[in-house]
Amino acid sequence: MASNLKNLSDYSSKNVIDISNKTFAVVVSEWNEEVTESLYNGAIETLKQHGAKPNNIVRVDVPGSFELSLGAQKLAQRDDVDAVICLGCVIQGETRHFDFICDAVAHGITNVSLKYDKPVIFGVLTPENQKQATDRAGGKHGNKGDEAAITAIKMLAL
Repeated sequence: MASNLKNLSDYSSKNVIDISNKTFAVVVSEWNEEVTESLYNGAIETLKQHGAKPNNIVRVDVPGSFELSLGAQKLAQRDDVDAVICLGCVIQGETRHFDFICDAVAHGITNVSLKYDKPVIFGVLTPENQKQATDRAGGKHGNKGDEAAITAIKMLAL
């Protein structure tokens, strides 16, 4: 559903499990850092709100969204990580670079999840401009980081 019709920070508490003994890895793109830091803060607050212990949250930074897949793979292969949350922001530009990066990241993250049979969450914004990114990283449309964190929690319930 389009975020202009639903706030990214609103969610149902259905299928939210006890995560006090779960370990989450969060892979954060350094590109568009202002946006990705807001996504990270949203994800962390949501995880803590639902019982995640701060020492059970591992953060790894990668240069850009393209590198999220490899960062996720390195963390997903760890036996002590229950779920991986990938956070990034790719803003539409004037070239097709946007299309290639978004496609590669989506496929890469999906493949890591399937390979390691654990939740690897796509928390990557793909807006047309900086304002849309800001609106979805804690602005008027909520925070995609919140959505990514609650998705990880709910996927652990499967």
